[in-house]
Amino acid sequence: MLIEFYGKECEHCQAMISLVEKLEKETGVALEKYEVWHDSENHEKMVRYDKEFCGGVPFFINTDSNDFICGEASYSELKKWAGK
Repeated sequence: MLIEFYGKECEHCQAMISLVEKLEKETGVALEKYEVWHDSENHEKMVRYDKEFCGGVPFFINTDSNDFICGEASYSELKKWAGK
């Protein structure tokens, strides 16, 4: 499972939107997306997955490989993280 945790007003998260959309369109993968700044349940979920890897957003985790990305990343990094 591919998961993205983000904050609605986070400029780094905003910068990743087009790359995530491109990844989903080109590879057919789908990310579960959780907004954490305005949703306390989503924030608690992020804390459970984060395990002190990142401590902030954007935070991407691949639960199959346990690979994660903290912060902004290039498209090639995002694609590698997704296993594509």
